[in-house]
Parts: sequence; structure tokens; C-alpha cells
Amino acid sequence: MTGRRLRLFLPALLILLLAAPASSALAEKTTGQDSLRRLYRDGRQLELLISAGVPVQTQDKLVVWIDFLADALRQVYGHWPRQRWQVSITPASGNADDPLPWAQVHRGEIDRVEFFAVTATPLDDLKQAWTGYHELAHLLIPYRGWGDAWFSEGLASYYQNILRVRAGVITEQQLWQKLHEGFQRGLADKRFDGQPLDAVSAGLRDKGGFMRVYWSGAWYFLVADTRLRLQSGGRRGLDQALAELNRCCANQQLSVVEMVDLLDELNRLALFRPLYEEVAGSTRVPEYAAIFASMGIDIIDGQVYLQQQGPGTRLRRQLVSGPAL
Repeated sequence: MTGRRLRLFLPALLILLLAAPASSALAEKTTGQDSLRRLYRDGRQLELLISAGVPVQTQDKLVVWIDFLADALRQVYGHWPRQRWQVSITPASGNADDPLPWAQVHRGEIDRVEFFAVTATPLDDLKQAWTGYHELAHLLIPYRGWGDAWFSEGLASYYQNILRVRAGVITEQQLWQKLHEGFQRGLADKRFDGQPLDAVSAGLRDKGGFMRVYWSGAWYFLVADTRLRLQSGGRRGLDQALAELNRCCANQQLSVVEMVDLLDELNRLALFRPLYEEVAGSTRVPEYAAIFASMGIDIIDGQVYLQQQGPGTRLRRQLVSGPAL
């Protein structure tokens, strides 16, 4: 359904509801003047709540955009992380350079991603915006919603780029360029150098340090992904490890320590907890150049170049392609 504009008259709705389980269906009703759309895929349901402040002629575009984002998220596990979840959209002032000026995730019995969007933004620009992928990526773990913010934000910062390249809105070269630039922003945030990451993360809202926190966390997941793939000969990676956690505990709310212990237990290895302790105690964003070099990624004058042959190129491409659905 990605990229199609839908008009939901009853006959079309009946056809969609009778379609194969792998396809999406949409239903619509009005609560007051707000719009409620339901998207179905793989027997799972996404409720899309569109504010009354969004012009009617704009709503179909937003449905297509959210369906596109949700399909990108689906590529990680082959299904959405939750059986039922929600996205809400409220109009916000701004311009096309920042189409999503605010967004947040609400954890609960039903997880909800809340977007404040410049709804006049063209569809292609909405698809490009990193914020949408970042917020949906939070749902890949059954996070309690507080504590060790660097872990949750690092996961979202890593996958915001992985999901975009898999969705076809950025290239593989752009993916690694964005990761390089993100790590550089983290290294440039020197105000708390010398302090352990877990302490900086705990004071994030009051004292700042966002780039240090977010990109130290992204480093954690890049390293976890590469080590898993190397140890398994490319048969397993972060997608599969997180899928195991989702199968076991999608409906729970877990602390980060509980999650990393479960990830090691479920995947029968000792990786996530030791790496967690290493990164939580780090005093600056860890070095990443050697990781890039091992995957055939050169950095020259701030520009990323990808080698097309060599022992590391296969690993690099595995991270981009993800699991086969």
C-alpha cells in the first residue's frame, strides 16, 4: 500500500478486509471532527489519529506517509513490534526545512507515537525527514520509558538511518555519511568529557549533552550489530537479536539492564551486557574510525567513501540490507 492514495468507500473497504493477511487495510470514522484511520498488516493494527486541525484534503497524504514509515519499521522483524499501536498527528507551525518540529513516544498498554507536523509539507519531504524513523524506532524495544536514556536514544539514532536506507529514501553512502557526521557531533560535545555516560544521560533534560548521549548510544548499537554478524558469519545481526526480545517480551515494560541481560540470554551470548557496562562508563563518544575501516569505509576530509571490494564490504552491506522478509 505504500505510495497509494486511498478513498475508503464501503465497497473498497470490504475488498481490503478480505485481502490476504500480509496486506494493509484502512477503515475510517470521525470522532467529533478528528479522524481515526486503522491500518492492518500481518494481523496487527495501527490506529492513526489525525487532529481536526488538519485540512481534510491533506489527510490522505498523511495516511500515505505514516503507512510508508510503518512499512519501513516492519522490515526489522517482518511485522510491527506491537499487536496494536497508535500514531497521532497534530498540526504545527514551521516550514518544510523542519517538517516535524516536535515528536515523542508515549509508553503504556498501547504505545503511541505523537507527531506535531507541518502538514502542508510535500509527501516526499515527509518521507525524507529523519524524525519519523527515529520516533518509530523507539518501539523496537519494550522500554520502560525512563532510565539509561542513552540506550533508547542511541537505538533510535542508529535505526533512523538504517530504516531510511532500507526504505530507499537515502543511499548507502548517505547512511554512512550521516553516521560519521553524527559521531562527529557527539565528539564535538565536550562539555561533559571525563564524566561517565550514565551520569551525563541521567542529567540530560536539565543539563544537556544530547549529542554526547545520543551518539554514544548509536555507537553501542553499531558495535553490537557488527559483532553479532561477525560472530555468526553473517547469519544473525541486531535485527534478529531484537526480534528475539520482541517475541519474548513485547508486552512488558523493561529497564535497560533487564533488556541487555535478556538479549544475552535469548541469543546465548555475552555481548549486550558487557558492552552496556563499557559504554555506560565511557567518558566521551568512543572511537569509530576503526569500525568504519573494517567495513571498507574511508573518511577523507570529512567525506565518506565506500570501497566496492574487500573483506569488510560484505559486512557493511549486510547491515544495510537487513533480514529477508
